Amino acid sequence: MTAGKHVGPALLAAYLAGAPALPAETEWAVEAHLENCRDCRLRLADVVRVREPALDLVLGRVWTEVEAAEPERPAPTRPAWVRWARTWAPPTMGPWVLTGVLVALVAFAIDLAVPVGQSPLMLLLAPVVPLFGVAAAWSRRFDPLHELTAATPAAGLRTVLRRTTVVLVAVIPVLAVAGAFTGLAPALWLLPCLAFTVGALALGTVVGVGRAALALGLVWTVFVVAPSLPDEVSPSLLRQAALPWWALVVVGAVVVVVARAKSFAAPGSRY
Repeated sequence: MTAGKHVGPALLAAYLAGAPALPAETEWAVEAHLENCRDCRLRLADVVRVREPALDLVLGRVWTEVEAAEPERPAPTRPAWVRWARTWAPPTMGPWVLTGVLVALVAFAIDLAVPVGQSPLMLLLAPVVPLFGVAAAWSRRFDPLHELTAATPAAGLRTVLRRTTVVLVAVIPVLAVAGAFTGLAPALWLLPCLAFTVGALALGTVVGVGRAALALGLVWTVFVVAPSLPDEVSPSLLRQAALPWWALVVVGAVVVVVARAKSFAAPGSRY
């Protein structure tokens, strides 16, 4: 059957009857033609009514029930910006990102209530605040649709980076506003924040992003946050002199993420 021609009556009858002599490639060609040719579909319906009245009766009953069950109004569609936003992050990430934002706000509130001489709690927690959202960025445990997402062509590093960007866009403005009120220099918390975020992705290529975020958060809390709470000075890791080292960590982590980008899309990778 060539393009631009219609299916002949004999071929339509053979297709309807499921004739064993009809080659599979011819059957596929008929089906492909019927998908794009309204005239042939109508002719096939006429053949069904003449040769298969019982089938035509069943189809008529099915369509009647479908039309009766059809709602008067079509289902409302989500706004375009909502559909676009979901291409960047799934709804399941929302609670985790919100948790990070709430932690930053609680730390900010505590900083407003304590004497100025003590270590700002927000400065201590700012580096690990994004880890709440990063943990859910690429995790089978936290995303019920992870397997479907991992099977799409866009899966892998691209999806991880998009979701991580959403986390940073949500968290960094909150930290910036809170830091401005408490008098913290943005560089003191921004570079460590980026270092922990990219570091979680780099370590995640080995142990999984969720585990990496949890491990880095625990290490920072135990060895930096907890010992610094009784002190009246900020830890050395969060001073101006440590910023070049944080920058090196960011660069090194980026190199690891790029070099091991395929691990995010590997079928046997850890999530």
